[in-house]
Amino acid sequence: MRGFRGYHKLGRRNLVVGASTALLSSACARGRLPATAAAPRPASGGPEPRWGVQSGDVSASGAVVWCRSDRPARMMVEWSDSAAFTAPRRVLGPWAVPDTDLIAKVALEGLPSSTRIHYRVRFEAERASDWQVGALSTPDALSDSSRRTNPSDVVFAWSGDTNGQGWGIDTSRGGMPAFTALLDRAPDFFVSCGDAIYADNPIPAEIALPDGGAWKNLVTPAKSHIAETLDDFRGAHLYPRHSAEVRALSAQVPTFAIWDDHEVRNNWFPGEVVDDPARTEPRMSVIAEHAKRAMLEHWPTLVDPSRMYRSVRWGPMLEVFFLDGRSFRTPNHPVPPDEAFLGKAQLAWLEHALAASTATWKVIACDMPVGLVVSEPAPDRSGIEAFDGFANTNGPPSGRETELASLLSSLRRRAVRNVVWLTADVHYAAAHRYDPSRAAFRDMDPFWEFVAGPMHATSFPRKRFDDTFGPELAFATAGWDTFGSPATGQQYFGIVRIDGASRVMTVTLVDGRGRDLHVTVLRPSP
Repeated sequence: MRGFRGYHKLGRRNLVVGASTALLSSACARGRLPATAAAPRPASGGPEPRWGVQSGDVSASGAVVWCRSDRPARMMVEWSDSAAFTAPRRVLGPWAVPDTDLIAKVALEGLPSSTRIHYRVRFEAERASDWQVGALSTPDALSDSSRRTNPSDVVFAWSGDTNGQGWGIDTSRGGMPAFTALLDRAPDFFVSCGDAIYADNPIPAEIALPDGGAWKNLVTPAKSHIAETLDDFRGAHLYPRHSAEVRALSAQVPTFAIWDDHEVRNNWFPGEVVDDPARTEPRMSVIAEHAKRAMLEHWPTLVDPSRMYRSVRWGPMLEVFFLDGRSFRTPNHPVPPDEAFLGKAQLAWLEHALAASTATWKVIACDMPVGLVVSEPAPDRSGIEAFDGFANTNGPPSGRETELASLLSSLRRRAVRNVVWLTADVHYAAAHRYDPSRAAFRDMDPFWEFVAGPMHATSFPRKRFDDTFGPELAFATAGWDTFGSPATGQQYFGIVRIDGASRVMTVTLVDGRGRDLHVTVLRPSP
């Protein structure tokens, strides 16, 4: 495993991960605003892992465990299949050091499949900290013949769009309450489909509400301005972990994450240079390197930074394909002759991996929807629409849609069945069915796409369709002029349940107060 530098292995079962990269100057040293959030305790005494624990990269036999100290200290992890930690197995982890933002990760190996694993983490320096406790569930092992014929049920969730438009943590209003509603569903894992930090959206002290009240945010130095430095991005990723609701969810539910534009800047693309007086660095590729490093530090993953797209197998019924829609795209404007969203290498990998998958359901986790038009005026003030996603104008595939046309044709030619798309980005929840009988492009099989978000941001009006792939709206939470917020509960996530006996997939769209809004039942094709 790669992606978090300086890792090494202890024995046959335990992979221990550290890092050694340069630490940039802190936001406070650059004269930023003082924190109103609780600051880390002074360096006297012992370490304090105040940010909770996370798990990710879960497989039938392994997982990555994440924790952060408030000072340099050595990580220690214990795990057991018993909540009482009967006969725990112990892993001596790496030192949490400033070069990794005081984060340490351990990859546990040799875990039993189909098991609830309980783990705990502490840091040791002058003395040992208290234990931070978490849990995760491992999927069925494909080598287990009984599980291939009688698999366990699978339940997972997805959403995106967090801390956008200035919405931060108001403890008097439930902090970040959609995360509590999600935890109540007890999914096996959570997929974050991007826009997890809104690096370009500062969080103010208050947001005025229509009823005359105010949403009163917790404010930190890193979220008082747009992110540019490595420390800015680290602080932005750390911000939601001030929320007890976020920490509670991540302690019980493993997370897999992809990125989108607001991990860096709205609608950014590689090579972009912006004219923004609020920025000291106009080159988005430079900013994006800081953003990617901070993201991979703060998520519980060891993914290779040069190739963040990947797939995860979850027992015999499910394989999830995580896409990178930012690193390999061509400019939104000016438009080059050959446009790309995924890029040639990622597209070739996706076509091959989907065709090779033996899972009943192949779920594609993408940062942007297939057929909704996401655009902005071109920066040259020409009046041209600069498209940020696949979709553009009605008619045959053009621009980035040619990648989708290639993929969909390949899936039809190879008879790849039961492909479902999950995404976020547009800040409402929706169910879309794509069908060649309605499409300008017909060399494809019908498929479903489900959209869910935001988790903690402004909810937006509905986007228009591009008819190229024959989209049809089955459900949407948004009208053409609908706005909402965390204060009104108009936040959204999705729950996917695959029944182990029938292998039927049920997709439920849920609001931020835990209310079911729409259910779609999908039966697998043979």
